[in-house]
Amino acid sequence: METKELTCINCPMGCLLTVEMDGDEIRDISGYTCPRGKTYAEKEVTNPTRVVTSTIKVVGGKKDRVACKTQYDIPKDKIGAVMEAINAAQAQAPVVIGEVLIADVAGTGVDVVATAHAV
Repeated sequence: METKELTCINCPMGCLLTVEMDGDEIRDISGYTCPRGKTYAEKEVTNPTRVVTSTIKVVGGKKDRVACKTQYDIPKDKIGAVMEAINAAQAQAPVVIGEVLIADVAGTGVDVVATAHAV
């Protein structure tokens, strides 16, 4: 049996979670104070994902860069490839919140969208 200790990131409580694993199978999860903690632990040990936030270069506007994020969480092991795509990309001003800046980034099926305006 293997024990994994995690800190839940779903809310400010930051519950300390303990996950007992038998190979790839979860045997027990403890330390959570709400159902979101249990769900987070299950997902984190079986298929960890993250939302990536960054900035993309803007061309033809007053701002040099605009804030962006992946529209949904992506597999954690794809973060490097997603950041490479974001660093290589540029958006044409004007940019509006919610605008798709990179479709299907790094083959994840998830778009990178603007989270701010850039004129």
